[in-house]
Amino acid sequence: MKKIIITISIALGVLLIGVTVFFTATPAGRACWNNYENTLQQVDDDTSYETRKKVEDTCRSMIASYKTDKLTYETYKDSDDAVLKSSANQARIRANQTANSYNEYVLKNSYVWKNNVPDDIVMELELI
Repeated sequence: MKKIIITISIALGVLLIGVTVFFTATPAGRACWNNYENTLQQVDDDTSYETRKKVEDTCRSMIASYKTDKLTYETYKDSDDAVLKSSANQARIRANQTANSYNEYVLKNSYVWKNNVPDDIVMELELI
């Protein structure tokens, strides 16, 4: 009986060491572990109101910034004043930078909505 307990203890120890080495030192083990953690994070994000609120608030803020810069550009782009024309060009550059950032952000966080996007959130901002 004592030999059986010792054998089982050794087998469990070897198994524990093997599993630990697999998940910490091998590419396949790390990939499994990272996939598991990523899945948990997505489930947390999917069910978390705070995550959805943060993503939506960020999108709304970026849309407001984009619209302001776009309006500035459209207002002054044909001005005869060089300073206003320069201001319009800078606003266009900022709007395009915001659009690029926004489009990447929405793509990265689109899973938050699951085809239930709020009416005031667009899926893509156009470059000017």
